[in-house]
Amino acid sequence: MDDYEITGPVELFPPPGGWMHVVAPQHVSDELAPLADRGLIAVRALLGETAWDTSLLPRGDGRHFVPLKAAVRDAHGIDVGDHVTLTVTPRER
Repeated sequence: MDDYEITGPVELFPPPGGWMHVVAPQHVSDELAPLADRGLIAVRALLGETAWDTSLLPRGDGRHFVPLKAAVRDAHGIDVGDHVTLTVTPRER
C-alpha cells in the first residue's frame, strides 16, 4: 500500500475538550475513499518516530481528518495552531 503525507495546522473541534486533528488533503480522501467502512479509513499514522493505529474520520465535506491522541501530542509538544507533517498508510481493519 502507498503512504500518504498529510501536512497542515493542528485544529481543535469545538466545544472545549474537542479532538485535536489535522485535515487530510482532498486528494488523499479521494484516493482512499474506496477503503472506507462507514466513512472511516483504517490507517497507520507516523509522526516523527511515533507510530499508532487510527482511522481517518469524515469531516462531512468530502475530506477526512486524522485525530492526534494526547500521547502523540505530548511526545512532540504539539498544540493547536502548530503545523505538523505525518504519514498515513492504509491498513486492514
